[in-house]
Amino acid sequence: MTKLTRRTALTGGLLALGGTALWTATRPSAQAQDGAMHPTIEEVMFDPANPVLGNPEGDVTIVEFFDYQCPYCKSNHPVLKEVVEADGNVRLVMKDWPIFGAPSVRAAQLALGAASLDSYLTANDALMATEGRLDETLIEETLTEAGLDVAALDAAYRENRSTWDGLLTRNSAQAAAFHLRGTPAFIIGTAIYPGAMDKAGLENAVATARG
Repeated sequence: MTKLTRRTALTGGLLALGGTALWTATRPSAQAQDGAMHPTIEEVMFDPANPVLGNPEGDVTIVEFFDYQCPYCKSNHPVLKEVVEADGNVRLVMKDWPIFGAPSVRAAQLALGAASLDSYLTANDALMATEGRLDETLIEETLTEAGLDVAALDAAYRENRSTWDGLLTRNSAQAAAFHLRGTPAFIIGTAIYPGAMDKAGLENAVATARG
């Protein structure tokens, strides 16, 4: 088994399940069809500012570009968590990509503030469990009901604003480089899978990445 690290990449190629290879072992920063260079594996999967869920030492990484107002992201989240937890050897990198307006940005800011307080998982799970569109009141009520202090989250975000705004900017730039048209979008191993994925699809993509 080849472990995907900061220095190695699994062999790419066109994959099943709608996955398209982004990198290969010999071209870790693969050239896109338009001639632009994709972000590297290091930049996408190992951004030091991005919270990591699942097993931080896992041999396969799942990256999800998501928005807290995206209904498909939210409906897919329990399945994603189930697969990651059952596997036990998957790194999960949730890339906040707030594309549905100001409430999405605010939710991402507070969740990243929670990361500064080691509470990102709690904030992420709570916000992903909301229904319908968000507003400031619903965001704050949801986080408070999850046992989080919204004022403390906001202060933590503002204290580290350059870090978190930088992360959001990089996430957006990566999404643009990969020509993503919406959320969710997954990168598993070295392949990109646009759209929601069911349990079997996620499990097969992880197995393919290990292949």
